[in-house]
Amino acid sequence: MAFRRVRHSRSLSGARRAPAETASTSTTTGIAHTFPWICVRNVAGTPRLRNTIGHPRLDFGDSAIHGRPRLRAAQGSVASACRGGRTAPRIRPRLTYVCSTPPHSSLVPVLTTPPNDRPGEEQLTADPAPRTASVPSPSTPPGTPPLPPPPAEITYAGEFGVNPLGGASFRALCARLPRVLLRIGRMSWRVDRRAVLLLLGCQLVTGVAAAVLLTATARALRSVLGAGAIADRLDQALPALVVVGVAAGLTRTAVALSGYAERLLTPGLTTGTDTALVEAVCRVEAAAYAVDGFADRQEAAEMGVIRAQVMVADAQRFLSALVRMVTAAGALAVLNPLVVPLLLLAVLPAGAGAVLTARVDYEVHYANIADRNVRGMMRWWATNTKYGDEVRANGMTGYLLYWFRSLSERCDRRTLAAAPRTLRIALASSLVAGVFLVASWAALAWLAMTGRIALALAATAVVAVQTTLGALSQLVLNGAALFHTGLYLGDMGSFLDDAAARAPRRGSATVSAPVDEIRLDEVVYRYPGKDRPAVDGVSLTLRRGEILAIVGVNGSGKSTLTRLLTGVFLPDEGRVTWNGTDLADVDPASVWSCTGLVPQIFAQWPLRVRENVTLGQPRTSHDGPVWDAVDAVGMREAVEDLPAGLDTLLARELFGGAELSGGQWQRLACSRALYRRPPLLILDEPTSQMDPRGEHRVFERIRSIAGDRITIVVTHRLENTRIADHIVVMEHGRITEQGRYDDLVHAGGTFGELLALSLDR
Repeated sequence: MAFRRVRHSRSLSGARRAPAETASTSTTTGIAHTFPWICVRNVAGTPRLRNTIGHPRLDFGDSAIHGRPRLRAAQGSVASACRGGRTAPRIRPRLTYVCSTPPHSSLVPVLTTPPNDRPGEEQLTADPAPRTASVPSPSTPPGTPPLPPPPAEITYAGEFGVNPLGGASFRALCARLPRVLLRIGRMSWRVDRRAVLLLLGCQLVTGVAAAVLLTATARALRSVLGAGAIADRLDQALPALVVVGVAAGLTRTAVALSGYAERLLTPGLTTGTDTALVEAVCRVEAAAYAVDGFADRQEAAEMGVIRAQVMVADAQRFLSALVRMVTAAGALAVLNPLVVPLLLLAVLPAGAGAVLTARVDYEVHYANIADRNVRGMMRWWATNTKYGDEVRANGMTGYLLYWFRSLSERCDRRTLAAAPRTLRIALASSLVAGVFLVASWAALAWLAMTGRIALALAATAVVAVQTTLGALSQLVLNGAALFHTGLYLGDMGSFLDDAAARAPRRGSATVSAPVDEIRLDEVVYRYPGKDRPAVDGVSLTLRRGEILAIVGVNGSGKSTLTRLLTGVFLPDEGRVTWNGTDLADVDPASVWSCTGLVPQIFAQWPLRVRENVTLGQPRTSHDGPVWDAVDAVGMREAVEDLPAGLDTLLARELFGGAELSGGQWQRLACSRALYRRPPLLILDEPTSQMDPRGEHRVFERIRSIAGDRITIVVTHRLENTRIADHIVVMEHGRITEQGRYDDLVHAGGTFGELLALSLDR
């Protein structure tokens, strides 16, 4: 499609003048998009397409497409877009898509633009005769296919798009460490209190033993270096040497017990954090999955689970180093207070460098979150055996590997770009630390040479200095590790808090079988970030014993309507009631105990056949009801042919596992809905992968059990709607037709048109 840039202007009376045509513009990309809200400006002589709000942004080589979802001022939405400076947006948009393509790729955009009422602004319009716009490379022979476009680069703006450490001072960064220790302590206390007490007791013993060790060493050295015969001096030093041995033994024992306590705590902490994260995601309102950035924040929270595996060890080593440093510094302070501040000055620069390096590492981690998330999804899809045929037969292997490499290299580039910063930090901190360390040794030598401390005390001071330096180094290293842990635990805690805020906040009322009536009253539902409702003003009544069929073209709101009927979504406007009770006032668990759903995209659980039918909710201790559900969909022969029957693991990737065909998996999905015997049964395209025999059997079963429940069938196979007592046709989220099959066929509406098209082969 070629484009003309036109400039609209107004006369003093406000009338629009005729557009003045400017030069034709071509842009480059490898994908097609539809943007109903794009205008043009030139930047450095290159075409740039952008929304007047300027978000999201897609960069294609030298060209960039900028856009932003339409902002609305309705309740529960963002404010209207800024118009000529009169109205400011209340909420910053969150997503920016940036795609950089190779220089020889071509753009085939599909753009539609509404009239622009603002004078003097350039606007992109399509020629009446659309043509493909491309910019061939001079070095590329005609007919050469373009290079594939690279993966989109996704960044975020708004509440969760800002690095939480971006404006934090060094003092604020260091102040996080006590909070991290307290948080780890609280988490550990909930797992195993005795292990926490053992760990703290071991740290106390280690500190006392270190102080005793230094004191006894000083006494032993005083005796050994004193006057008299060697045998007499050794006899005098023997008690102190025994104390040194006992203190060293206690230290070793305490270290071993600390490791034991750490091993008691780590599995529980790892499992607890992982379970908390999974539970939080499972318990949010389903609408949260459509919120921008939710999945990427979950990816960031996963790092908290990973750090949980080492956070007790980091905390234990940090506390141990802190105790040893304090005791050694105390011993030095007794000998001569001048040495202590010099030693602290020698190590503090290293600590500052470690904290600043951790900050840089976290910035890289934060920038890579979205790419890691996409890369993980791409890895799963590319390597999953279920999609191996599609990947190979369509020649997708090279492109998927290209995507994976591109995302990995993008993450690596960010990491490598940060390397010079970390090098500068390390060099500067090491230089300053070295100067003060030399000063510390010089001060100690001066004290000994001038006789201000005895030779024995100087020797003890050497041991204390070495102990202090080692403890300080460990304190810095483990403090940096704790700092990292605190950052990732913060991400996890923030996500868990956000997920908790998105958990269902409904009433405590309950519903139970039988469900005699479900009513929708002027129901409206919008997905987050969308202006147009997916369901718009729907009113409908369903009664027990009826079969309702819902039909319509793709995207007409059928599946969204079923989510509203089951209480998975709550309407933005209107009410959904079961037996007269508003679902907003009902505990969702009681609703979902009365529903059975076969979705379009159903799960293929890596469980045994039995668990795939019962989903862990067996009604009896024997398999009779399971076989009844299997028989209802005609799967008995297929199940009996499996290596272990109902005990066969349905996961070919696992040892001893087996695999089903697509149609068999769909039958199994139907069998688990039938097994529940729910008062509300919803089947969304339940037979799309079945052969005619399987399809006939399933619909016969649906008809036979419909008398004591409400049954809803969503289908594009309009012949299957003959079993329905009532049919509704949806378009753009609204019910446009409803009635019985024979009435709708001859009504001359959408149903009749779709039926005729389905039969026109």
